[in-house]
Amino acid sequence: MQLTVAVLQADLLNGARLLGWSGQIGELKPGYYADIIAVPGNPLEDIAVVEHVSFVMKGGVVAKQPPPR
Repeated sequence: MQLTVAVLQADLLNGARLLGWSGQIGELKPGYYADIIAVPGNPLEDIAVVEHVSFVMKGGVVAKQPPPR
């Protein structure tokens, strides 16, 4: 699980730092820009769940919804 946490941190936190956007992106906090993906499970337990995105929220608007059943 530690490797998974390190991978997610490298993507989110370090990516923001490398882009010069620390303090604006990379975390879910008030005042930050956030795009969110919902996945059917816990990526800390199984990183493969990120391959099965349920929906995407970009700028507070759902940009991709699951297909109707």
